[in-house]
Amino acid sequence: MAVRWVPALVVGALWWWAVLRLLTAPDEAGVFEGAVAAGGWGLSLLPVHVAPTVTRASRRRRSDAGSGPS
Repeated sequence: MAVRWVPALVVGALWWWAVLRLLTAPDEAGVFEGAVAAGGWGLSLLPVHVAPTVTRASRRRRSDAGSGPS
């Protein structure tokens, strides 16, 4: 479970750092901060809410359905 959350928290913290740096010190912010902020904003536009949720039970049903009698 932590394998999924730790990278997500690190990327989220990096994005917030870039956005706050652009807002507080725009003169000192560089290309990296701008790219991180724009990339995170671009990812938020992806329609991930329409992707089907794949659970263990649904994977099991799919594999059971495909392994019928030959």
